[in-house]
Amino acid sequence: MQAASRESYAAALARLEEYVAGAEPSTVAGTGAELLAVADLLRREVRLRRALSDPARAGADRTGLVNSVLSGKVGADTLDLLGTLVAGRWSAPSELLDGAESLGVQALLASADRADELGEVEDELFRFGQVVAADPQLSNALSDPMAPVAQRAELVGMLLTGKARPVTVRLAEAALAGFGGRSFTAALSRLVELAAERRDRQVAYVTVAAPITEEEERRLGDRLSAIYDRQVAVKLTVDPTILGGVSVRVGSDLYDGTILRRLNETRNALAKR
Repeated sequence: MQAASRESYAAALARLEEYVAGAEPSTVAGTGAELLAVADLLRREVRLRRALSDPARAGADRTGLVNSVLSGKVGADTLDLLGTLVAGRWSAPSELLDGAESLGVQALLASADRADELGEVEDELFRFGQVVAADPQLSNALSDPMAPVAQRAELVGMLLTGKARPVTVRLAEAALAGFGGRSFTAALSRLVELAAERRDRQVAYVTVAAPITEEEERRLGDRLSAIYDRQVAVKLTVDPTILGGVSVRVGSDLYDGTILRRLNETRNALAKR
């Protein structure tokens, strides 16, 4: 987002946090779902998206427009948040869409936080991503941009309902819609990171060749927390193809100490001789 859009989104996010502080988790979750539904509407209705981000219109005019379009279709709390969102200045209609989508995601994460379930939601999203990555047929089905989102959401519901929290299911559906313009798998990863950020943690994606003990995982997390001067949430993947060693990615930092990497480097060095 450009500066004007970031400022407008920050105002709406601050309003969301005020609302969350005095609301029940289930109510906040419902608001989050409504915000994401409005984001879907803005994704489909280009003219509405342009009208609600038109800098030639006064903020009060844009708020009045969103009220006239959505009054009676979403709750009062959702309308209030959307009014704050569209009253600000937006650098582009696409950034308003990103703002509405992000606000819905943050509301869902806040509801899980209020219910003391955010850590579980974070883990469920990560594990679901692992399941999808391990099954090429499933990954293709969920990532297919030609398949309607509703059809793919039905598949997600079949896979997760009763096995994951409702907030996790709704966030996975947001990933299907391409949260933030990302692919499905990238959107899932970003949602994991946002959940961790709300818990004031950094995500470390760790790949090992064989399972490690809980104690080894804890020590690794403690070591990474000391390095980054922040609590680190370790997300562990077991991949026998790396043969041995460990790969760690934290943000843009990558440490690849796997045997597979060393073999590839040796092979490339020999090929140059």
